[in-house]
Amino acid sequence: MNELQIIAGCKEQKREAQRMLYEKYARTMYSICLRYSSDQDSAQDLLQDGFIKVFANISSFQERGSFEGWLKRIFINLALENLRKKKTIIQSSDDLQNLPEVVDDSTEDSEMYKISETELLKMVQELPRGYSAVFNLYAIENYSHREIAEMMGISEGTSRSQYVRARQILQSRVKEYIKERS
Repeated sequence: MNELQIIAGCKEQKREAQRMLYEKYARTMYSICLRYSSDQDSAQDLLQDGFIKVFANISSFQERGSFEGWLKRIFINLALENLRKKKTIIQSSDDLQNLPEVVDDSTEDSEMYKISETELLKMVQELPRGYSAVFNLYAIENYSHREIAEMMGISEGTSRSQYVRARQILQSRVKEYIKERS
């Protein structure tokens, strides 16, 4: 079955089509869930909740644009909703001038390759929840600060300051990690 046939089958609530859709996209959606979760169990819960939501709302997919993009939006919105329920999104804007000096970007590219993707993901997960959500949305999902502000119910300034702060923390942790490994 091609993607359109799988979607049509899911709209008809056919188990085989749902299984195929899950198998095709579970890995990609799990990686999104993992970026917005503090651990693998929470990510797995988000993945299951996300697919339940997808199957319940698949009839609203209009076959305009990317189906994978539609799925990602559902999973990201679900992850953000989960963060809001836990009240882990910082609602006020930090004053950028009061933030510690930005860690410079002078880390040599060759040193950056000494850190695994798994270790970097762990560092992102360890960020304060609001910071990690903004970092993921901006740096990985390529949303603008305006879009992030709308999605998270915060101001653009808060989005920018949380991204800057997240980036500073990550740069510092990466440098510490590399230093410890050298």
